[in-house]
Amino acid sequence: MSASFVKALEAADEAAGTQNHPTHTLYVVATPIGNLADISLRALHVLAKVDAVACEDTRHTQQLLRAYGLERPSAQLLAVHQHNEAEAAQSVIAQLSAGARVAYVSDAGTPAVSDPGARLVAAVRQAGYRVLPLPGASSVTTALSASGMTGEDGFVFTGFLPSKSGERQQAVAQLAQESRAVVLLEAPHRIEALAQALSVLGERRITLGRELTKQFEQIETLAAHALPGWLAEKPDRVRGEFVLVVHNAPVAESSGQGLRVLQLLLPELPLKTAVKLAAEISGESKNELYDQALALKKGTSAD
Repeated sequence: MSASFVKALEAADEAAGTQNHPTHTLYVVATPIGNLADISLRALHVLAKVDAVACEDTRHTQQLLRAYGLERPSAQLLAVHQHNEAEAAQSVIAQLSAGARVAYVSDAGTPAVSDPGARLVAAVRQAGYRVLPLPGASSVTTALSASGMTGEDGFVFTGFLPSKSGERQQAVAQLAQESRAVVLLEAPHRIEALAQALSVLGERRITLGRELTKQFEQIETLAAHALPGWLAEKPDRVRGEFVLVVHNAPVAESSGQGLRVLQLLLPELPLKTAVKLAAEISGESKNELYDQALALKKGTSAD
């Protein structure tokens, strides 16, 4: 165990030791995406307390547990990965039926987002057992928080695009029609191909996060067409794991059509319905039209 986590384990026991940790329960535990210090006190306590740890990769998880001083006998580590998840879920359910507490961790981050875990959770719920999530690190929210996106219009998590060139190009063409921010994941051996495919988005901004939370973390925001050239400038830039945030599509200047449609719809429809229809008809920002609708309503009330 790293000596730096001795006090963390003591703090974990003090912070979470008096909390209720029911039996017959699957604990879905988020783990660090790189920096080991990003583990939560509650996660440390639960990983120490459960009867077994189901995991995407038993060797990887054993190393993680060892770093925190929580190493377990191999019999207490259950392999549950994308190739065996449906079958392995039955082994987890058998333990839960016997009254066990079982934790599930993926290799990094929050399980069941882009990693395995969703089918396990669904099977456990269907069998009638409780699933208790422990929030924590996620590459998706980490990248978003550093992108400068406000999130007012929401975002779409797409994950990995298809590996085949034609399918990837089709996916990017669909992405180009999405006005909200889009979060993508990519591996180092495919990042250059993805960058080339995304370059057709032209001036649309992309925030690229490489090796997030790790020693050589790098976060850059640039236009989509500039991404292939930026990667090619230095060999190190194509190494590591990548998260990309394709920013919201630029909002075109208002033609005034949305306001005119609002003025027609507001006397006949509820405000939210009128705004929704006006945005769909005019293609203008729903948030801006909502503000205009409020101003129109206020003006009418004042009269």
